[in-house]
Amino acid sequence: MRTHPPQPQSLRAEVYPVDAATISETIGQALRTGAGPIDLNEMATLAETLRGHIALLLIEAREATSQLGRGTLEAHQTATRLGGIEQTFRRPLASLPLAAHVQVHQLARACQWLLARHTAGARR
Repeated sequence: MRTHPPQPQSLRAEVYPVDAATISETIGQALRTGAGPIDLNEMATLAETLRGHIALLLIEAREATSQLGRGTLEAHQTATRLGGIEQTFRRPLASLPLAAHVQVHQLARACQWLLARHTAGARR
């Protein structure tokens, strides 16, 4: 089963506010998968949910990154990390169970990193 991620440019934070508790619960659920047989339908559902969260968080992350000083190490590292997250985000879900499982974990870790940045930015 292949799924296609939503486009982050089409989401706006004003319309879809970030719900950190829901996002954290989805991340936890995704990271707990794989203890038994891998269900591709469950992986597809988790992947789509995580992609929706990532799409929303990417908007804010891009805006925050654009405010970092150009040419700084932090700006370069953040832009590189966001580029990797976007590649993971755009990759269709693998059709093999183990590969799909690994991919869902990658999406969960990407989402976790973005949420941590969002939470840290909200405290400032």
